[in-house]
Amino acid sequence: MLGIAAKSGSVVSGEFSTEKAVKEGRAYLVIVAGDSSDNTKKMFSNMTDFYEVPMYIYSDKETLGHCIGKEFRASLAIVNEGLAHSVEDKLKQTITTE
Repeated sequence: MLGIAAKSGSVVSGEFSTEKAVKEGRAYLVIVAGDSSDNTKKMFSNMTDFYEVPMYIYSDKETLGHCIGKEFRASLAIVNEGLAHSVEDKLKQTITTE
């Protein structure tokens, strides 16, 4: 699902772009890599709580980047509401089955 979102141009990645999308109100879902620094996780956790955007911690930087056809990515935001809901549903299924 992340690959589909990326191909449609509905994903912004990297800490700066993700932060900007959240603060501008364009982000509907934020995903942070599990091997990101504690400061990065805390910053995005606080920010997404404040702006009321769902946030998930998923896999590692390499896998997260690979999902969207890029190199390492510590964070990404989905800026399409429909795709964000689809990805969130998949994440919920993945997290409960692991």
